[in-house]
Amino acid sequence: MQVIVLVKATPSSEAGIKLDEFTQATFAAMGAFNEELLKAGIMKDAAGLQPSSRGVRVRFRGSERIVTPGPFTETGELVAGYWLWEVPSLAEAIAWVKRCPNPMPEESEIEIRPLYGGEDLAGLVPSEVQAQEDRQADQLAMGKASVQPYLFYGGRCEEALEFYRQALHARIGMLLRWSDCPEPPPAGMLPPGYERKIMHAEFSIGGMTLLASDGCGGAQVAPGGFRLALSVPTEALADRSFAALSGDGGRVDMPLARTFFSPRYGMATDRFGIGWMVMVPGKP
Repeated sequence: MQVIVLVKATPSSEAGIKLDEFTQATFAAMGAFNEELLKAGIMKDAAGLQPSSRGVRVRFRGSERIVTPGPFTETGELVAGYWLWEVPSLAEAIAWVKRCPNPMPEESEIEIRPLYGGEDLAGLVPSEVQAQEDRQADQLAMGKASVQPYLFYGGRCEEALEFYRQALHARIGMLLRWSDCPEPPPAGMLPPGYERKIMHAEFSIGGMTLLASDGCGGAQVAPGGFRLALSVPTEALADRSFAALSGDGGRVDMPLARTFFSPRYGMATDRFGIGWMVMVPGKP
């Protein structure tokens, strides 16, 4: 179940953050508590709220909308911060809140409220409304999704990683060989001698992280229908990167040249069959 955990406001939180000894100690204690929540896989989101003097309220009265600027005096009705947790039960949420440091210098209160789930609304809303809510939930979830290129090198992955490290200053992250797999692959899945080949690797070029593997054996299938776009800040770096990618078994598909959208743009395929577009971003 998901619960929202509300830290109720107090006169201290409404006065704003003060860099005093208590605040510094509280930040440290809350940081440690949040680390525990993250390690337990419970915390999904969290934030502190600025004092109500920085906010407004909008009252609905028929078709009228009345905007009232803060501050608001009913401190007990205000919220100073929140967590969003995923917990097995309300009892576990209560147990975690009991472990929380007091967030305020004075007596304070934290409120736990379960969120409505689909099972809570089953039969209470028309099916078309439920379908709409399901679509909206999927849309929100997909907003947090990511797509990463996954490249297969047919037994040459280690060679490719070293090539990109030298040619493009790639940074190699996780690297697992088939022999590192905690569960051995099914019999006959890998050809003889493939145990030291790379099952999964991650490497970064600039701010982009790519995934790579040798696959399960067999000839490499040349990727089609896409290229990796490499944007670099200077023409000299574009020249060096393009020469490295297109040389030593690679090929030039479109020579580097000035275009209407870039002072330096060209296309090459490296010796592993991966297509690249190398460019220097043009002015807007």
